[in-house]
This record gives sequence, C-alpha cells and structure tokens, in this order.
Amino acid sequence: MPADGNPYGVAFGGWLMAQMAQAGGALAAQHSKHQSVVVGANDVRFGHPVEIGDELSVYAEFSKIGRSSMTVQVEAFRRDRHGDEMTRAASGVYTFVAVNSDGKPVQVPALD
Repeated sequence: MPADGNPYGVAFGGWLMAQMAQAGGALAAQHSKHQSVVVGANDVRFGHPVEIGDELSVYAEFSKIGRSSMTVQVEAFRRDRHGDEMTRAASGVYTFVAVNSDGKPVQVPALD
C-alpha cells in the first residue's frame, strides 16, 4: 500500500522484513504450538525492489531446530500483478524462540 513505500513507489525494506518475519513466525508457531517470537534476523539480502501494487509471496522453511529456538530460511518473491514472472525480492535467516504465556522459553519438538 502507498503508506508502506517511499516517494518512488517502492516498498520500504523494513516493511518487507516484517512480512518475512510474519511468515517465519507462522511456521514456527505452527510447529511449536506456542507463541514464537523473533530474536534475530541474519543475512538479510534485498534483490529486486517490491513496487507498490506488486504481489508478494513469502516462503519459509526450517534450517535448524534447537531446544526452544527455530532457525527459519525465508524468501520473498515479487510479481507484477499483470505479469507471470516472479523475482526474488529478499531472503534472510530468522531465529524464533517458542515461549509460554509467561514469556518463558519452552521446548519445541524435533523435526519429523
């Protein structure tokens, strides 16, 4: 949306990182069955700019599961809404920790 972009019609990098964190957090919460909070973002790389009006698709997969932490590789792709070609907009590695209702870390299951 226009409020998420700069005067040139390109989405802010922070907005894009937030979308990526939401995708990674959804995966982490589904796996852990607990609230999963982001504790770090590493190796964030921006590729093709996301223009206002583009469709954004975000994909997440685990790269590591610890006792209470989950490391998630996240990739975001943009597509012009009138085209078919998808290009990578950004990628990064996000770390989440599963927490209970008191905000204390809880153990997460291993990957199957």
